[in-house]
Amino acid sequence: MSRYENLLLPSEKNRLNRVRLIKAQAGTNTNYGKNPRERNIYELLDSGFVNIDKPSGPSSHQVVAWVKEILNINKAGHGGTLDPNATGLLTIALGNATKAVRVLLLAGKEYVGIMRLHKKVEEKKLRETCKNFVGEIYQIPPLRSAVKRKRRKRHVYYLQILEIKNKDILFRVGCEAGTYVRTLCVDIGKKLGCGAHLLELRRTKIGCLNLENAVKLQDLKDAYETWREEENEKELKNIINPFEKLFDHLPKIVVRDSAVDALCHGASLTLPGVLEVDSDIKKNNLIGIFTLKGEIIALGISEMDAEQIIQKNKGVCTTIERVFMKRGTYPRIWKKS
Repeated sequence: MSRYENLLLPSEKNRLNRVRLIKAQAGTNTNYGKNPRERNIYELLDSGFVNIDKPSGPSSHQVVAWVKEILNINKAGHGGTLDPNATGLLTIALGNATKAVRVLLLAGKEYVGIMRLHKKVEEKKLRETCKNFVGEIYQIPPLRSAVKRKRRKRHVYYLQILEIKNKDILFRVGCEAGTYVRTLCVDIGKKLGCGAHLLELRRTKIGCLNLENAVKLQDLKDAYETWREEENEKELKNIINPFEKLFDHLPKIVVRDSAVDALCHGASLTLPGVLEVDSDIKKNNLIGIFTLKGEIIALGISEMDAEQIIQKNKGVCTTIERVFMKRGTYPRIWKKS
């Protein structure tokens, strides 16, 4: 494995190695549904999301409130809390897309931070100690956390020291959702025997979403005002993403048009409805079920792995976990039993 791959979150590695397998060929009716990239601003405001570069100071809840005010919408929610003093990527789902934001809780996170040691230690000792915190670790949430304070297991995918300046350590860490980086720094300090605390923290990734595509609140406001006053939607459409991108870290199945409405009514997905399958699907995986136009229909739990889905012709391959597409978006072809 290359050094570059060592600094990827599991969702990024999976996406990099993922291959789309074709089970059958079929066309799609252009009279129904819509490619997510073709949605207008009103549709995106009802089922899109924005990546905000959160400033230091306000809470995540306050930033969500500002986004609702800027975009003049009633409903929004974020995909993972950042402490008030932390900065960086805060993904905010708009309107009905809030139903999907929980999928980001399954995606890993990456942060860049500064850890301050309470005493100077040898660089070799520091690096060796940090290596011991890669893999499975146990944490007790800090006193100010919103969850119950009990010992729990989390996974650190990588921990890279970027720069050392006196007692300040610039680092990058990729970790499982729910990992407390502040607690991680305290635990490293205890292991070193000198004590340590987190000085600054910036989130750079959530699953396959990254900070490079985030905007400041003022940029969002300017783009919205340009759309309202000049009817120029280009800038705002570059900021509001179709909510399908929230599922980029998940493996997917693409289905026939004729299967869509039955799935919208909660029916399990059977093999005759399957057209395309991602190669990394395993039994009991959480997966996304999509149309040929790239629209999310539902989340499901796979009953087979990718190889079985491709090879078999009969049977249920996925049970439905959560439906996102409105009934009637595609014509009803199935019959009631």
